[in-house]
Amino acid sequence: MDKIEIIRQTELFVQKVLENAESGHDWFHIDRVRKNAKYIAQNETADLFILELGALLHDIADAKFYDGNETVGPRKAQNFLEGLDVSDDVIEQVVKIIENISFKNTLSDRHSRFDSIELRILQDADRLDAIGAIGIARAFNYGGFKNRQMYHPEIPPKLDMTKEEYKKSEAPTINHFYEKLLLLKDQMNTETGKKLAEERHQFMLTFLDQFYAEWNAKKA
Repeated sequence: MDKIEIIRQTELFVQKVLENAESGHDWFHIDRVRKNAKYIAQNETADLFILELGALLHDIADAKFYDGNETVGPRKAQNFLEGLDVSDDVIEQVVKIIENISFKNTLSDRHSRFDSIELRILQDADRLDAIGAIGIARAFNYGGFKNRQMYHPEIPPKLDMTKEEYKKSEAPTINHFYEKLLLLKDQMNTETGKKLAEERHQFMLTFLDQFYAEWNAKKA
């Protein structure tokens, strides 16, 4: 099976698996991340086949929807790719990307030392989809999905959380801006990612100013 057909089969597989997914982590999220990754890759030297497979499969089973189990996604991806007779080297790279792409892994002293340009690009692509207008929409959509408060003035953000604390957090959605979203700009890996993140970061700051002004019945 050639690379084009492998990509096509992977698209169909991911679309089927995520057809009833929460809309912040659905097929459209996957496709946006893929587009971001391809755009960033124009200025980098990367294996586009590994990059595209990583983008397509990175959220095939997000741990937050599987009781925090971080092994489900990598295992599903590996089993699927093995079924297409993808080479062991490519499968290993894709699985390691899925295991290491998440923001929460940066909160652990024990996170893997695996690194590759494809991982760096995909981290940037995924993080770009977590900030800006789309990021704001995804944050509140997931908060509603989990029946969380939008904001509570007496529940401050908890900074410097451990990975386990972050995974178990049920804080209001506004707190998530300070606990993750506003931190992502400074965690971008590529120059293209950094430039794209700057505008989206500023948009979130403007949104928060407007949010607090409206919450307190003041003019922004």
